Amino acid sequence: MTETLTLPADARAARADRIPVAVLGATGSVGQRFVQLLEHHPWFRLHEVIASERSAGKSYGDAADWRLDTLLPRAAAALGVKPLGSALESRLLFSGLDSSVAGEAEEQYADRGCVVVSNSKNHRMDSDVPLLLPEINSDHLAAIEHQRKRRGGGYIVTNSNCSTMGLALAIAPIERLAGIEQLFVTTMQAISGAGYNGVASYAILDNVIPYISGEEEKVESEPQKILGRWDGQRFVPAPIRISAQTNRVPTIDGHLMTMSMKLRQAASSSQLIDAMREFRGEPQELRLPSAPAHPIHYIDAPDRPQPRLDRDRERGMSVSVGRLRPDPILDYRMVALVHNTIRGAAGAALLNAELLEAKGML
Repeated sequence: MTETLTLPADARAARADRIPVAVLGATGSVGQRFVQLLEHHPWFRLHEVIASERSAGKSYGDAADWRLDTLLPRAAAALGVKPLGSALESRLLFSGLDSSVAGEAEEQYADRGCVVVSNSKNHRMDSDVPLLLPEINSDHLAAIEHQRKRRGGGYIVTNSNCSTMGLALAIAPIERLAGIEQLFVTTMQAISGAGYNGVASYAILDNVIPYISGEEEKVESEPQKILGRWDGQRFVPAPIRISAQTNRVPTIDGHLMTMSMKLRQAASSSQLIDAMREFRGEPQELRLPSAPAHPIHYIDAPDRPQPRLDRDRERGMSVSVGRLRPDPILDYRMVALVHNTIRGAAGAALLNAELLEAKGML
């Protein structure tokens, strides 16, 4: 088992010896979010950017069609783009690669001794790869020792699907308090989740698309691994039955979810709300730089959360929950919201890497 370190009170302060890192898939939507979040990161500094052959050899400023609402960082713009597969100086790699290439590329870098913190789906369900959500399952990092043995020192850690991230965080305190037997969830997912060119404007304007390829399967299976346990040899999934329906809706950022659940033990609505509001984890105890002070914000207003009003709470790193009320078929129903490209993607991977550093695993 890994040992948690006690960080000083100024853990969020900048370090003189910031760790050099690389971003794989740096020109894509998640890659750009990595670059944005790394600009002022106190522990990590962007050292290398990697993209496809068509971008290789260009400066990042020329290769990246920058689409975020902040200026492209000057230091990042000046970096030369390296092709995927290049030998790298950085040992810590953040992967925003498309799943069509991520599987093999991440394996290769891990086999070279690198630590790959991935947002891609390819290795999430591997038998010795933690599907990490640090507030919930930091103990799953014990599986890394199995990876290190077969890889010669390197390893892969993944974060979940963007909707799964919000779902798992929202239900974790309920699962701990009363247990969840069944859960039905319907997602309303922002277009940024598909990437800049992922959904044609003519298809999504004045429309809702009731299908996202592979999404329902991820939302149904990934929370079981996240909320499950590592028994020393394998991941034992949590016994929650999940039924998911996923939809693409015309919002830019923020995945909204409505859910109904059947509990294993009786609990009052006030007990469940208190459990969500009081929920904390190891990132909060260690005061990791990207950790929200409150992972879950429960909002009492009858018409909240809403993507435009609530997705940016705590720099986009918290999940907002509201409308917890009795369900006429199951026990309770509620609404949850997650910023899909920050807490649901690049921000989650940064938090995962911060936990690895705090535990001396980098």
